[in-house]
Amino acid sequence: MPERVVDPTSSPNAAIGVQLRRFRKARGLTQIELGRRTNYSDSLISMIENGERPAPLNLIRRCDKELDTCEALELLYWTAKSSALIGGFVSYIEHERKATALKIFELNVIPGLLQTRGYASALINAAARRGDIPEEKAVERLNVRMARQALLYREPAPSVHIIMEESCLRPVGGPFVMAEQLRRLESVANLPHVTLQIAPSALGESLPTSKPFTLLTSPDGTWMAYLETIQRGYVERDDKDKIRSLTRAYDWLQAQALSCADSLALVRTRLKEFHAMFPFATVKPTSWLKSSYSDGGGQCVEVAPGLPGILPVRDSKDPHGPQLGFRPEAWQSFITGVKSGEFGPA
Repeated sequence: MPERVVDPTSSPNAAIGVQLRRFRKARGLTQIELGRRTNYSDSLISMIENGERPAPLNLIRRCDKELDTCEALELLYWTAKSSALIGGFVSYIEHERKATALKIFELNVIPGLLQTRGYASALINAAARRGDIPEEKAVERLNVRMARQALLYREPAPSVHIIMEESCLRPVGGPFVMAEQLRRLESVANLPHVTLQIAPSALGESLPTSKPFTLLTSPDGTWMAYLETIQRGYVERDDKDKIRSLTRAYDWLQAQALSCADSLALVRTRLKEFHAMFPFATVKPTSWLKSSYSDGGGQCVEVAPGLPGILPVRDSKDPHGPQLGFRPEAWQSFITGVKSGEFGPA
């Protein structure tokens, strides 16, 4: 039976179905084979590909894994589902996902592609409290932001150049959230296809623009730009003069910003400052307890529960050595992963 031609613009379900079909065929799998691998029926796969049924999130995630899509289907799922995004941003996400190169300039906040879940949650929950987005839509916006980050790890990965004005390193969410966020910057900056620079605040009025923007290329090499107002965002492809102007501004920023090495050094300096804010000094010697992660094989980890929003962790064999701070839910997730063998043999 010939496949039904589905218009991906006809509905969110159709868009997901068409993309699923493309990924499946690219891997050389039939609907029956994909159904077996994901533990779903081939009839359901067929209905989803034809836009007749919404795809369950669990199936989306299994298909992403089996088809090696770098979570592209989940990103499409949350994008199609969410009404919490500003106008024009859905269109940008599709261009971002396909881009071969991105040049990002950001002010005041860490770019969304680099945000940790804790940092992004602090920003999004604040927006919900202000009434900028409905509270029930906050989780959807967070899921879209997290799913977008998969492009940093896809193969082949796009070239990503990020220039952040120094104001992006201001506190958000408290010292624990910021420390985690700065460690994330360190990690991403070490990826071979990522360049990270900080534009110092001392540039002041010399900054060529007071608004963030992104330059990105389509697969055919065409450059476009993404900009935002308070009300909406928009992708600029036709105004070549505007794109050239933004390109010149980015080149100027790249020349005036700190080098990659100096930028990373500044991030590490700020990280030490936030570490100094941790209330570890208030932990009494009697507060340290053996963690459930510890075993009889020499892996001795102690935790000090009771501090608000932070769980100090140390090596019991070196009680005066460095201490790490985790959000309680992050530590519990790590313990669960260790016990389930997610990180290999304990």
